[in-house]
Amino acid sequence: MNYGLLFGAIAFWIAAWATNEWLVRQKFKDRSANSVVRLAVPLLFGVSILVLWEGLVRGFNVPTVLLPPPSMIWTRLINSLPTLWADFQQTFLKAVITGYALGCSLGFLVAIAIDRSPFLQKGLLPLGNFVSALPVIGVAPIMVMWFGFDWQSKVAVVVIMTFFPMLVNTVSGLSAASSMERDLMHTYAASWFQTLVKLRLPAAWPFIFNALKINSTLALIGAIVAEFFGTPIVGMGFRISTEVGRMNVDMVWAEIAVAAVAGSVFYGIVALIERAVTFWHPSVRNARTA
Repeated sequence: MNYGLLFGAIAFWIAAWATNEWLVRQKFKDRSANSVVRLAVPLLFGVSILVLWEGLVRGFNVPTVLLPPPSMIWTRLINSLPTLWADFQQTFLKAVITGYALGCSLGFLVAIAIDRSPFLQKGLLPLGNFVSALPVIGVAPIMVMWFGFDWQSKVAVVVIMTFFPMLVNTVSGLSAASSMERDLMHTYAASWFQTLVKLRLPAAWPFIFNALKINSTLALIGAIVAEFFGTPIVGMGFRISTEVGRMNVDMVWAEIAVAAVAGSVFYGIVALIERAVTFWHPSVRNARTA
C-alpha cells in the first residue's frame, strides 16, 4: 500500500472541495467572472474526482482488471485514437445522429397529428406509453433480425427509444397555452395553423426541448446496447463487449470515456439551442441573471 499517494490524493480532494465551497459563495459584479466560476466549479470537482480515483487505486494496489487508474485509461485512449474514432463514427455519427433526427422528427409530426385528431389522442398515446416501457435489450435483437447487423438496425432502436418521449412531451406542450390565450387568438379570427405557430408551439418549446435533451442520452445508450446483439467489427458497443472478454478493461473505460464526452457535448449543444430559442422563458431568464 502506497500511503503517500493515498493521503496526497485525499488531501487534494479536500482542498478542491474547500475551494469549490468558497467559489460557489462568491458573487461578482462582472457577469463574465460569474460565468468563469460556473465553469471552474464542475471542472475542479471533476479533476478532484480523477485525482482521488488515481490515488485510491494506486494507493490500495487495486488490480487493473478490476479498476484501472485514470492515467492508464488516458494512455490507452491516446494510443487507440484510430480505433476509437472508427467506433465513434459507426455508433455516434451514423446510428445515434440518424436515429435521433428520425425519432424526434417523427414524434413531433405525429404529436401534431394527434393534436388534430381526438381518436389518435385516445388510441395512440396509451400504445405509446406501452411501447416506451419496452426494454431495449428486448427490442434490439428483433431490430437486428429485421434490419441486419449494420448501423441501420441501431438506427431503428434509437428511433423507437426517442420517438415516444418526443411524442408525449410535444402533446403535453401543445396543451400548455392557457384558455385565455386561446380565446384571444380566436377573437383575432386566427386559424388553427396560425394559433399553432404563433401561440401553441412557442408555449410547447420548453416541453419539446426537454424531450430533445432526454433523447440525446437515450439515443446513445440505445445504440451502444443494440451493438451488443450484432454488429460489424466496429462500434462502441462491439468494442466494449469484445474487450471485456479479452480483459482489456482500460480499453473498455476508454470507450466509456469517449461515449460520456460525446453524450455530454451533444446534451450541451441541445441545451445551448434551447437557451437561444426559449430566451423568453422564466427559467432561462433567471439563469442568465444569476
